[in-house]
Amino acid sequence: MRTVHSVLDKSPPELIKEIILVDDFSNKEYLGKKLDNYVASTFHGKVKVIRAKRREGLIRARLLGAASATGPVLTYLDSHCECAEGWLEPLLDRIALNSTAVVCPVIDVINDSTFEYHYNPDASGLNVGGFDWNLQFNWHAIPLRERKRHKSPVEPVWSPTMAGGLFSISREFFEKLGTYDNGFDIWGGENLELSFKTWMCGGTLEIVPCSHVGHVFRSRSPYKWRSGVNVLKRNSIRLAEVWMDDYKKYYYDRIGHDLGDYGDVSSRKALRKKLQCKSFDWYIRNIYPELFVPGDAIGSGEIRNYGGSGYQMCIDSPAKRSDLHKPLGLYPCHKQGGNQYWLYSKIGEIRRDEACLDYAGHDVVLYPCHGSKGNQHWIYNQRLKQIKHAITGKCLEMSISKDRLKVHDCSSTNKYQQWTFSEFNATKMAEVMAIADDSQEED
Repeated sequence: MRTVHSVLDKSPPELIKEIILVDDFSNKEYLGKKLDNYVASTFHGKVKVIRAKRREGLIRARLLGAASATGPVLTYLDSHCECAEGWLEPLLDRIALNSTAVVCPVIDVINDSTFEYHYNPDASGLNVGGFDWNLQFNWHAIPLRERKRHKSPVEPVWSPTMAGGLFSISREFFEKLGTYDNGFDIWGGENLELSFKTWMCGGTLEIVPCSHVGHVFRSRSPYKWRSGVNVLKRNSIRLAEVWMDDYKKYYYDRIGHDLGDYGDVSSRKALRKKLQCKSFDWYIRNIYPELFVPGDAIGSGEIRNYGGSGYQMCIDSPAKRSDLHKPLGLYPCHKQGGNQYWLYSKIGEIRRDEACLDYAGHDVVLYPCHGSKGNQHWIYNQRLKQIKHAITGKCLEMSISKDRLKVHDCSSTNKYQQWTFSEFNATKMAEVMAIADDSQEED
């Protein structure tokens, strides 16, 4: 109810046609008749509750709400939000100016323990949405090219993707885009699907600095998957098949090309063709050129060590933000990609997305990739199977205990220093080394 009250308290009444609460077959007693009575006695018809006849999950529950709505603009808010003063007008203004604009507020943090609202007025510190090749949403700083496009820090910012829980969209444009893929189950992937097709099919995706909504970020998902079904993976495969063209292979590399049964996507592909949407390559080149594309890499896959007896070990890390600045570990090789999928870039980085192996004299850690070589520059010798740290001239080595990485004097007979990539392009490596030699001669 905090969300509903804040919408009504912080919005001009003439801009709110209705507020729709979707009950996704909740088993909470207080969300039944007690909620109906409260809504009827408090909001006098401005708020209505619709109830799913079975548990639908977030995606189809949102579609139920859209089907029941009568206004020309749909504004989605997660249930655990609080709107700030003046949050709505800037969103609706953008859509009034451009009906193909999909607009998001700045998301402030509400403490999940105290429910204190942490308002962030600093527009210069705004982040935009991105994604990695696991098809996971992430935040990153506004790129320089986008900052140069602006005359004022309060202008709407173009964002490659959106988080998905808080946004406004023209009903007509939402329906034209085919709403959400009704083959998606529960939750996951719907935000990237809507982001990709918004840009590829003629729209823009914007974050509006003058609109603020607070959000409680939960530490775990409230949904449970059906036994044996990873719905996020299944949804992501559907997304990749329809929208990502040849780039889908980079996601499939991450999941070991284990696609399983992802259902029929022919109607979604037909929709894309009907709308004459642009290619995913266009999206990468024009909307998200900052994204590291694995196709530029020299090596990829697991990085396997040949030291010790028994099972072989691979460099292993989730490579999440919480793993940065921490030593890397190893785990028995499993050939499933995931935490053991790495890329060897043409500038000598060993990386996954924006996290690179970095050595500054103590532990080998994950550190944000900076593109300046230095501590993140590694040279792979395929013949000797050695990964040499360029600055120190020493080699990457697995510890005798097989649980950590270290850097030590190189030895061609030390199997703990012998590594292989699942895929390695020796021709591309030779070309890169030749270019490097030429540039050194010019210097």
